[in-house]
Parts: sequence; C-alpha cells; structure tokens
Amino acid sequence: QVQLVESGGGLVQAGGSLRLSCAASGLTFRNYPMGWFRQAPGKEREFVAAISWSGGATYYADSVKGRSTISRDNAKNTVYLQMNSLKPEDTAVYYCATATRFRRRMMDDYGLGSSYDYWGQGTQVTVSS
Repeated sequence: QVQLVESGGGLVQAGGSLRLSCAASGLTFRNYPMGWFRQAPGKEREFVAAISWSGGATYYADSVKGRSTISRDNAKNTVYLQMNSLKPEDTAVYYCATATRFRRRMMDDYGLGSSYDYWGQGTQVTVSS
C-alpha cells in the first residue's frame, strides 16, 4: 500500500524559510514523479512544484518560482520542498503526491492534480505578516 507522509510544516514569519519533507513507502520510489500541491482555506488546490523520477527535471508554479526548490533523495524515498522568502499568501496545507501510472517518465500535465494517484495527508504551513 502506497503511503506518503508529509512533515516540516509550521508557523513562520514572512521572509522566513521552511523545508517540507514527504516520506514515501509501498512503492519503488525512484521510478515515479512526485509533486507538491497546496490548498488555502476557501481556495482550490493548486500546483506548487514537481520533479521527475530521476530528479533531472523540475517544474514550478509561477507563484513560487525563484523562492522554492523541489528535490528528491531516492535512497531515502523522500521528496523535499525548500521554501524561502515566505509570504502570507503561501499559507496553506501542503500535500505531496505521486503518479504511479508514469513509471520512469514525466507526465505532460504535471500541474494537474488528476495526474497523481496517491496523496499524503498534508502539512500546515502558516506564514505570519
């Protein structure tokens, strides 16, 4: 059974940094792309970042580009999201997800939640002004 467990969220002041982690189990992690999404209260879930199975390709939403870095450690079955220069508008629950239908390839629609088939439970990030 595939499980994704996020951690690293918390309360941070504007301008601060956080590093989110997502530990995966129940799958051969190194074979599949991973993504980060977020959902703020009263808003729809939105794409944040994605990374290919090898880590060789990364993709970002315009809202976080230049402030965030997605990475993965296939030896530790973990994907990370380093977020810097945080803003109050970054406040949301952050979810990681994997797309097991795309073994060793990257989907075109990496920014769509429907491209992913397993999700974590989320970790809260709150940025105070």
